[in-house]
Amino acid sequence: MMAVKKISISLPEETLDEIARLAEREGLSVSAWLTQAAGHVIRREAGLAAVREWEAEHGEITDDELSAAAAKLATADAEMFGDVGRPAG
Repeated sequence: MMAVKKISISLPEETLDEIARLAEREGLSVSAWLTQAAGHVIRREAGLAAVREWEAEHGEITDDELSAAAAKLATADAEMFGDVGRPAG
């Protein structure tokens, strides 16, 4: 199990209210929701760093390569989720 450290943070009241609303809707505590949101940002940043590293070695990703990747992701989503999560059109 991952070690947990308790901290104190300050948020604008409106932001905290929205976080609490979203956490409740998802059946999560505010702490769990914030952990999930932070994890999403951390994974996104790692992905962007990996793309920058790949492009530094191989050159900029082309529009054709992006389209091919999007098609593969749509196919994988369709296989996993059916039509849910699949872009329209």
